Amino acid sequence: MLTFILRRLAFTVLTMLVVSLLVFLLLELNPGSVAVKVLGPYSTEEQRQIWMAAHGYLQPLWQRYAIWLQHMVTGDFGDSIRFKVPVAEILWPRLWNTAILAFWTFAILVPLSLILGVLSGMREGSPLDRAISIASIITTSIPEFASAVFLAAIFVFWLGVLPGTSAMSGGFDWAQLVLPVMVLVLYDIGYVTRMTRASMAEVMTAPYIRTAFLKGIPFHRVILRHGLRNALIPPFTVIMLQINWLLSGVVVVEFFFAYKGFGALLLEASLNQDIYLIQACAMVAVLVAVTTQTLADIGYTYLNPRIRLQ
Repeated sequence: MLTFILRRLAFTVLTMLVVSLLVFLLLELNPGSVAVKVLGPYSTEEQRQIWMAAHGYLQPLWQRYAIWLQHMVTGDFGDSIRFKVPVAEILWPRLWNTAILAFWTFAILVPLSLILGVLSGMREGSPLDRAISIASIITTSIPEFASAVFLAAIFVFWLGVLPGTSAMSGGFDWAQLVLPVMVLVLYDIGYVTRMTRASMAEVMTAPYIRTAFLKGIPFHRVILRHGLRNALIPPFTVIMLQINWLLSGVVVVEFFFAYKGFGALLLEASLNQDIYLIQACAMVAVLVAVTTQTLADIGYTYLNPRIRLQ
């Protein structure tokens, strides 16, 4: 088990190195292009040469990459072109805001989708199964921007019980989190529910489940002790994948509700060609992606004893 964990950690580090090299080559290979983005299109060639010399862009490529990688590891991402402050001063607060949004989304999404999926898979083909399946398909097929408009029309303009924006300009406000969390939960709950339902339905037809029933073991014990643990293996992987989506895939929701999160920051950095901010966002997003996948693989071994024994 320890060997497996060390192997996964080594793979994570290697993945980060490969991605960092790709990000560096894509965004920093041409020093002149970087100088234009930083100084602006109306800067002179002399000004660009002076800037490149002052910031080490005339050094060999491998030296520039080594210095750039060192700065990335230590959290020195440079200064934002758009905000005129160090990137770290903007990145970490925005990342924390998205973490808050993701936490409450998961706190509602995970237990609700697992319960619905298990109930649906336990009684495959029943009226409850069909109702949950239809609701899951409907919610998954509606994109975030459509559900955001629909929910805002109901709770903001019709009922008037929730604020229409979540900018938190007057400080943290729980009411401003309700609509963004609701939109994210509605969009993702159908997908996780369907995965859980399919896994539970497959487990319910397994020979060991039928044997447990034939032995006279109560229904709830068969489900809780034998069926549920095996049924949670595929949904666990899917749920871990949703962390990546909640980090950088919530651009639409954050932009619609003016929520100052990581996704909106990435969009703003791209629109303004803020190269250092784009680099920092890309590396953080990849770090979260490979970390969550490593945790998913490790957690998978605990849920599936056959992998752990191998």
